[in-house]
Amino acid sequence: MAKVPVKIVSWEEIVEWSKGLAERIRGDGFQPDVVIAVSRGGFVPARLICDFLDVTNLLSIQSQHWVEAARMAEKAILRFPYRVDLSGMRAILVDDIVDTGDTLQLARDFVVREWRPSELKVAALQWISSVAKIRPDYYYLEVRDWTWFQYPWTRLEDTMQFIVRIFREDERARGRSLSEDEIAWLFREFYGVDPRQLGLYWGLALKRLVEKGILRLEDGRYYLAKAG
Repeated sequence: MAKVPVKIVSWEEIVEWSKGLAERIRGDGFQPDVVIAVSRGGFVPARLICDFLDVTNLLSIQSQHWVEAARMAEKAILRFPYRVDLSGMRAILVDDIVDTGDTLQLARDFVVREWRPSELKVAALQWISSVAKIRPDYYYLEVRDWTWFQYPWTRLEDTMQFIVRIFREDERARGRSLSEDEIAWLFREFYGVDPRQLGLYWGLALKRLVEKGILRLEDGRYYLAKAG
């Protein structure tokens, strides 16, 4: 069983889930005047929701809780807060997933308090009901067991962080050098994902980690740099 269960999400699934979410919103009779993306994960779903609901107004607000893939910061924070006037407008706040719900709650409260729409609904592609503190007004998939959903827009970022985590946390990798095949084997065991599923992102992640000085490559073997 994987230490960190990961589900690779395809672009096709994102479009399907976004369409399904939009149909639920429309079926409820709610037609927003403006869509607000919770940055960064909500950007793509929010833009698709705009398309499926025929909404031209799109804003974003950056609320975050995850410092790296599958690892939370101590608390959610709001970055670069700004003010707009949404009085008289119906708005929908869109994120990719509701896990703890802290980031969504923080963004929702800020929008209500500072942007003042006449009505605000909250939507997400997925809701992890077993751990979430809030339930969105609309969601497409309910997830009962915690899983890290690896979305297409964070494929490289997540893969890099996953590789580094192996070097830092797995006793078979800590303080040792590993070949690419050995890293791939541990990656499959750690995350339950075959690196071949990642396509070009696998090789690019290793290359980028070396370029950034996080990993060192010597004689075909990778080392975690001390600064990493």
